[in-house]
Amino acid sequence: MSISGERSVSRRNFCLCCVGAGAYTATAGWLTPREAFAEARGLVSLFKDSAAVTQITTHKLRDNISVLEGSGGNIAVLTGTDGKVLIDGGIGASRPQITKALADLGADPITHLVNTHWHFDHTSSNEWLHAAGAKIIAQENTRKYLSEVQRVEDWDYNFLPLSPGGVPSEVFAAEHSLKLNGATIGLKRYTPAHTDSDISVIFGEADILHTGDTYWNGIYPFIDYSTGGSIDGMIAASDANLAATTNTTIIIPGHGHPVSNKAELKEFRDMLVAIRESVAKLKQQGRSRDEIVAAKPTAAFDAKRGNFPIDPGFFTRLVYEGV
Repeated sequence: MSISGERSVSRRNFCLCCVGAGAYTATAGWLTPREAFAEARGLVSLFKDSAAVTQITTHKLRDNISVLEGSGGNIAVLTGTDGKVLIDGGIGASRPQITKALADLGADPITHLVNTHWHFDHTSSNEWLHAAGAKIIAQENTRKYLSEVQRVEDWDYNFLPLSPGGVPSEVFAAEHSLKLNGATIGLKRYTPAHTDSDISVIFGEADILHTGDTYWNGIYPFIDYSTGGSIDGMIAASDANLAATTNTTIIIPGHGHPVSNKAELKEFRDMLVAIRESVAKLKQQGRSRDEIVAAKPTAAFDAKRGNFPIDPGFFTRLVYEGV
């Protein structure tokens, strides 16, 4: 899907909250969406630049599990005598800040890293974390994508393969289980959703679910059609997440505020359904993509969720592509 369009994006409002609360570009002027994404080699480079300077915030949850916020996707960390277990590793440019945050959680070495999917903001730390001692585990499509050049059309960006050390050495097709630091960690593949490499991670005894990028808390999500994602898949993943949780479950989303709950997750799911239905109805009426964007089918949700690079127009185009 092209991200060109008639709507302008203010550089001043081009928020990079997915790589740290309050991080943003502060240059002047106005850009079209394509110009904004192309500047400095695009959104990917803006995320990397922001991650290099954004501080990490640590949220301690329960049962020796914490979540690190500020480097790409939210990073869960389990500590204990078996070593530190990370769920996602963030952006490689954040290495100094992540290293400090991990050290503040104790002296346990880094021993395991689970990738929830292949995207750079969750995996570009793979190489240094592997060098630090982590065995990398992921769904088999994540290994495939990290081993080859990948182009994400909606980001207008080509990702190069990681070095062999950064590619997951242990993969699974559908489900996998780990027992580390006294915790049962369940890994389960979603049907294609955000990508076709997504997995959920459940800490059984602690009742904590990491959803990866199948859930974005308080913001519109990205859907990567380049590697199998779809709006219907995102809705199905939300239903699966809701079925796997209770009102006491702590839910860690891929992006947005990193400590969430079932009520917020349901609100996210209902938003996806409402916008999908609105866009599908307009498309069935014969409206063009630009006409549907102009109709603002996301309007009821924009005040809360629209202040992000995945802005209302961009998200509408993503939904349009999948209905």
